[in-house]
Amino acid sequence: MDLSFSDLAQTSASLNVNSCFQCRKCTNGCPVTFAMDIYPDQVIRLVLLGQKERVLKCSTIWVCSACETCTTRCPNEVDIAGTMDALKEMAVKEGIEIPQPKTYAFHKAFLDDVKKRGRMFEGKMMQSYLLNSGELFRKVADGSIKEEISLGWNMFKRGRLPLLPKGIKAKKEVKEILR
Repeated sequence: MDLSFSDLAQTSASLNVNSCFQCRKCTNGCPVTFAMDIYPDQVIRLVLLGQKERVLKCSTIWVCSACETCTTRCPNEVDIAGTMDALKEMAVKEGIEIPQPKTYAFHKAFLDDVKKRGRMFEGKMMQSYLLNSGELFRKVADGSIKEEISLGWNMFKRGRLPLLPKGIKAKKEVKEILR
């Protein structure tokens, strides 16, 4: 048991985990609990109990879609989605083997793109994800890449997928937040 773990999670981005009284509203509202090995309320409880290894190795933190339903429903304003993100980053920093490698590839592609541009550019993010996850090679091999190309082309024709990313004014501030 790592007793400093609950303190670490508490101070990381003011997540407020100590306020959780296990009402389970987060778990009951979560749209992806069917794919989780530990429910969101249990993750928070394990953090408070200092069960660092168990939490960082669970697939739940990677399955979380960060929709923030849990955080919105929490009567004590515990930032559950933020806690999941902090735990993901902690797992990566500690070199924990990630049980959901494709999810990590998507997470990394998304964050890298936002860090670089200050906002997400879908074309580049998906390119990075497909290459880093190995999905590109699988899709080429089984022929499903045609569906991706068709979807991309249709989105482009409708103005939903620009060729070049749009800039933002506060790029430096975003980089500072995500460093």
